[in-house]
Amino acid sequence: MFLEERRTNILIMLIQQQRVTVNNLAKLFAVSKETIRSDLNFLEKNKSITRCHGGAVLNKKQLLTNFQNGMLTNINESLKKKSMEKYMSENKKGKVCILGSFNVDIVSHVARLPKPGETLISKSCSFGPGGKGANQAVAASNAMSQVHFITKVGNDQFNSFAYEHLESSNINALTIYISDSEPTGNAVIYVSDDDGENIIAINQGANITLTDEEVINVYDRIVDANVLLVQLENNISAIRKAMSWAHDNNVRVILNPAPFTSEVKVLLPYVDIITPNQTEASLLSGIEVVDLVSARKVAEIISAMGPECVIITLGSKGGLLLEKGAFSDIPVYPALVVDTTGAGDAFNGAFAAALSRGDAIKNACNYAAAFSSLAVELNGASNMPRNESVNERIRTANPSKI
Repeated sequence: MFLEERRTNILIMLIQQQRVTVNNLAKLFAVSKETIRSDLNFLEKNKSITRCHGGAVLNKKQLLTNFQNGMLTNINESLKKKSMEKYMSENKKGKVCILGSFNVDIVSHVARLPKPGETLISKSCSFGPGGKGANQAVAASNAMSQVHFITKVGNDQFNSFAYEHLESSNINALTIYISDSEPTGNAVIYVSDDDGENIIAINQGANITLTDEEVINVYDRIVDANVLLVQLENNISAIRKAMSWAHDNNVRVILNPAPFTSEVKVLLPYVDIITPNQTEASLLSGIEVVDLVSARKVAEIISAMGPECVIITLGSKGGLLLEKGAFSDIPVYPALVVDTTGAGDAFNGAFAAALSRGDAIKNACNYAAAFSSLAVELNGASNMPRNESVNERIRTANPSKI
């Protein structure tokens, strides 16, 4: 295969798949990795693609501009006949940008959660990937959305672990920054074998060093998405900048206010949908959520702060949706609970994915509830179910209300 033909085929693959890796391309075209890197560097010059660790992602907006201006003279004729504009519009939905954390999780399984001052013997201990941002990115990807995940890790032995985990997932595109001053974020998690509940302590590490300038570098990724999903494991300034851009460009903004901080209030003007759990809703509103009546009152208080939609997740009790002044219950799907560590992340990622595809908020909540019910049946916060399993659970299960 000639050089121009190979590069054209690589570009066509990127249009179809959104992301390619050096390893896969080298095997496919039977050439060296260095040759593929040279091809990708060439294609990057006209900004139709963007190089990322281990491969490249498509720059759709610039590619369409180049096509319209006649700059892509080597594009396959069959693709031209289909029409680049039509092809790009067909793939416009289902795009989720997630700005968030990557953590290394150290998980200890105990018979029950310890009381203050108590020492328990751990039944087992494991080491794995985590972080709310990373977990939600995996969940949204498994829920069949096109995810661009933006995160930051330390310049330590854990950053290669982060790359390997994220690149082996279904996430379409990655932007991973490296901090020279802080380690990769980490979390110590205790999981109760009794009921699957957990307690977590987080060291934010490199996550908190994400700068405004680094967010500026991914402006195009943020404003090109259908949905921006953020949490509070990065610094507020960078989160706020990303949210304000999304808000100004009609990108739907979902805020998962975890772990809770009083600084969250400066973000509320940019929020379309907020998804606190019972504890976070109580802290944000100043009123403790103890039952459905108090949850409704709290949801109204939070809605008055700015978000047009409030979703309060209530664990095994399901959840409550307040949308345009109307309340709806979020169903509880039956599950054989193993580990609830990633339940909230599963819900948020799946909800963002469904919303990005054009689902109504109530339907997206139902999908997310089924998705998270399958997630708690898996060990580890980063293990997420597949879309096929979720659809099967929705079809066959008999969910209950609060």
